[in-house]
Amino acid sequence: MDAELAAMAASGATTLVSLMVTDSWTHARALMGRFLARAGADTAAITGLDDARARLLLTGTAADGRAATGIAAEWQTRLCELVEAGALTGEELSALRASLGRLAAAADRPATVHNTVSGGTQHGPIVQAGNVTGLAFPPDPSPRRE
Repeated sequence: MDAELAAMAASGATTLVSLMVTDSWTHARALMGRFLARAGADTAAITGLDDARARLLLTGTAADGRAATGIAAEWQTRLCELVEAGALTGEELSALRASLGRLAAAADRPATVHNTVSGGTQHGPIVQAGNVTGLAFPPDPSPRRE
């Protein structure tokens, strides 16, 4: 396999792994499923995608570099094997990489948020945000009267 195809496979695998921890995973999984079916891969490949994602999510953080690197290497090897077996052309691999790249770019864009406040006067802060996670509210510093 030439270096250009190997680099394309590596890039595609890395992008695939990055999508495993995003909201775009469902779309990426469907894309890979169609792609693998066209390439003649068996159904174990799709199961392998799900297993890889589960392993990545079990690491505790999406930033666990070793887990992500290992999974990307596994998928690079699978893609290279498909090219070497003739089940996948360089053009198809390039198209897959481009499609995964578009999904990753869409996952990086902030979502449009539209909030409506109604029902009279609001006596407190109103927060407008997209995804809010890991909230921790400090205890109320004012003394309570009972």
